[in-house]
Amino acid sequence: MKRSQDQQYDDSEHGDHADADADATTQRQHASPSRSGRTPQAVGDSPDAHVGHADHASRAGHADEAGHRGRPGQPPRDTPPPAPTHPHPPTRHDASPHGQDGHDHGHDHGHGSADSDWDRIAPFLEGEAEALRPIYEQAAARVAELRPVAGIRRILDIGSGPGVVTCLLAEMFPAAEVVAVDSAPALLQRTRERAERLGLAGRVRVVQAEMPRQIGQLGQADLIWMGNSLHHIGDQGAAMKALSGLLRPEGALLLVEGGLPSRHLPRDFGIGVPGLEARMEIAKEGGFADMRAGLPDTKAEVEDWATLFVAAGLVPAGTRSYLADHPAPLGPAVRDLVIAGFARHRGPLASRLCPQDLATLDRLLDPTDPQGLANRPDVFLLAAKSVHIGLAKS
Repeated sequence: MKRSQDQQYDDSEHGDHADADADATTQRQHASPSRSGRTPQAVGDSPDAHVGHADHASRAGHADEAGHRGRPGQPPRDTPPPAPTHPHPPTRHDASPHGQDGHDHGHDHGHGSADSDWDRIAPFLEGEAEALRPIYEQAAARVAELRPVAGIRRILDIGSGPGVVTCLLAEMFPAAEVVAVDSAPALLQRTRERAERLGLAGRVRVVQAEMPRQIGQLGQADLIWMGNSLHHIGDQGAAMKALSGLLRPEGALLLVEGGLPSRHLPRDFGIGVPGLEARMEIAKEGGFADMRAGLPDTKAEVEDWATLFVAAGLVPAGTRSYLADHPAPLGPAVRDLVIAGFARHRGPLASRLCPQDLATLDRLLDPTDPQGLANRPDVFLLAAKSVHIGLAKS
């Protein structure tokens, strides 16, 4: 799957796993104050597969100094930030991103992105996935309730991003080989390095592949995990049918799709018109619709996941939603993540928000403003993701 700059609007590393090219440009321009093309080789003894070229998808990020933030009382700029440095047609990978809000995806990746861009974005993707870890832990625990842990021997993490969830799955399913599937070599390298640090290198492999074209080359699995990545495929129903064909008897397909928009501030936080995040979410929905419309072979699909599971030959096992709750006052890592998340949306939302809202957003992104995200005591992170599971028949 390939991604376009519109993918910043879609929901997160998993993201799942939100476009890397645009993220890279936006973070260079609106970075938060920092706190503080080779084929991947195997993590283990055997070489990893390379079944595609480097267009990827699947998140607290370190950012460069801001180049054009507004100052308190400064009127909004007449022109939006520059376009992404690597323009490309609307397409998608897996990322997640793993973005946090609405359709931000834990994988924020883009067709044609340079490894240097992924290296710049990867800390944000990792931080986001770590912040949302409680959600992924609960989702994996739900799988363990439905299927014996010892029976899960091979897992595909499609749209794996920098590998935070990949390694979590390896920890929670100790008998399994976990295969991180992504199209960005730089992110797969981060996965390899994380697995080595955590002592999981013997059971974590990486595969470079482009979805959905290369689904059939991934091999069979007992669990297929897609975190905020399916909506980056034009024909979601066809992709689900192809994925179901990879499941072993009694295997499970898990989708992280939808939920509720993440929130970070009170409705009225004292500057601008109350309800800024709600209006930002409406604007992001417009960008998400544009992204979907531009995908190859795109097909409108009612997001009735139980019906889609049945059409793919699977037995629906229900939908549950899980929370990640980081209350105020935030620690430095999560605060930096929130700032980076707002910054990455500033450019894409420039044409969709009114001047007053853009001026408020610029104040929030100004590290010298007492009312900015870097200095406010009331910033929090509350995220809710919905997890849908379909089971293969025995």
